[in-house]
Amino acid sequence: MDNTADILCIGSVLWDVIGRSASHMRVGSDVPGRITRLPGGVAMNIAMTLRRFGMTPALLTAIGRDEEGVELLAQCRRMGMITDHVYLSDDLPTDRYMAVEGANGLIAAIADAHSLEAAGDKILRALGDGRLGSAQAPYPGIIALDGNLTEDQLGLIAASPLFGAADLRVAPASPGKAERLTPLMTHARATLYVNLEEAGLLCHCRFESSEAAALGMRQRGATRVLVTDGSNMACEASPSGVFSARPPEVMVTRVTGAGDTFMAAHVAAEAQGASSEAALKNALREAANYISGEVA
Repeated sequence: MDNTADILCIGSVLWDVIGRSASHMRVGSDVPGRITRLPGGVAMNIAMTLRRFGMTPALLTAIGRDEEGVELLAQCRRMGMITDHVYLSDDLPTDRYMAVEGANGLIAAIADAHSLEAAGDKILRALGDGRLGSAQAPYPGIIALDGNLTEDQLGLIAASPLFGAADLRVAPASPGKAERLTPLMTHARATLYVNLEEAGLLCHCRFESSEAAALGMRQRGATRVLVTDGSNMACEASPSGVFSARPPEVMVTRVTGAGDTFMAAHVAAEAQGASSEAALKNALREAANYISGEVA
């Protein structure tokens, strides 16, 4: 494998434990279904989708030296990801995410990304010690950054010269962590990928449409933003203009990881020369394929 990365994926790489049922569920439901364990986390989901499109991602994350960590790292390498810069911890366990999904969508989820948070800026060492860049010669490529880092860590990244030359693509880990991205809202080189709820949380208001949300974030200083709204219109707003597109209609079989797939497909399309409008449509199509179960 070529050891040169096309993109850096910074954030959570962990085990996803997902329970899915074809039944509608509510609090207290006890139904038959399937339980799977797969490599996951926002950064990992983005990296896996990028690999499908022929890009080579390098992971910057924290993984424990426990049995789960050894297995996870081996999976990453088998998938063709560069793991040379992963921070391996002797005392922090490998992170995990657990979700339950029913026919009516995501029922509940718990993200245990405490090891990533505890590792702090140790995961970024390669960006400052010359392996990937330095303060004098910052990394000039695409960086996908997820919101599982703490707000303090994201604040340091927003002000750091190590990210001053990067094409920074930013995604919240979940609505519950969306406000962590506040320090990056006004970053001149950042593109933010959020859903309608996350946009409202970042702007401390309620938006009725993706276009209103995208324009609202622009008014609050965002340089470029893409807002999705489930099966409704998605919108991009940037200094180049505002445009919207509607996702394809599909049968929903899963939702965990759909936003990460959208972001990765958009990044890959632009890296391959697609226009902004074409990249948005491509990302919506790939996310729909993922949601429908057509993508493994």
